[in-house]
Amino acid sequence: MSQKTVKPYNTEKSKKEEVEQMFDNISVKYDFLNHFLSLGIDRIWRRKAVKELKSLNPKRILDIATGTGDFAIANLKLHPDEIIGIDISNGMLDVGRAKMRKKKIDHIITMTQADSEDLPFENNYFDGLTVGFGVRNFENLNKGLTEMLRVLRPGGKAVILEFSKPKKFPVKQSFTFYSKYIIPVLGKRISKDEKAYAYLPESVEAFPEGKDFENILKDLKYKEVKSTIVSGGIATIYTGIK
Repeated sequence: MSQKTVKPYNTEKSKKEEVEQMFDNISVKYDFLNHFLSLGIDRIWRRKAVKELKSLNPKRILDIATGTGDFAIANLKLHPDEIIGIDISNGMLDVGRAKMRKKKIDHIITMTQADSEDLPFENNYFDGLTVGFGVRNFENLNKGLTEMLRVLRPGGKAVILEFSKPKKFPVKQSFTFYSKYIIPVLGKRISKDEKAYAYLPESVEAFPEGKDFENILKDLKYKEVKSTIVSGGIATIYTGIK
């Protein structure tokens, strides 16, 4: 299945470069906007996603596209020995590092700049990994998903939380209106970035969701692939085992 490439700024830069620039630009306002525009529901989604790893009793967890570290923090519920959050944007990581220090959890959670398509970790290192709203930003989706599988230990689990497109009335109509008209306007006004929050609905529209994404995971040799929609299909939690 061909995947449409959607970029924040549509310049001559690569998608990876543009995504890094976008998140650097909005990093200071990101946490406020994220919780404000999602009406706080994103916290519930992350808690539900983290429960997918509970049965593994994971000691080493990787959080990809960690941003300012909210998913990494949610993973503390699992009582791991080590959580590593990686992101391409140092602006986002700087906000996250300050958050970890303030919460006095920086001895457990390490925030590292890294490329999700070229992870700086050895094979079979992590018991579990999480990705929150990050895979649709990958420049090469298959390459990023393959890297995730490489660093998981046999039997380890990947948990991917991503926006999706609701199919049923009235959630479909409400979410379409909100994402196309409310989020871009408020996002632009608060973040001062012309394009960042217009990119969000465009990237969701282009992302291969549901069964299409499940099939990509299966083709890449993830096992026991499943998906669970949340909040009427506004987001989906995907899981797969190595």
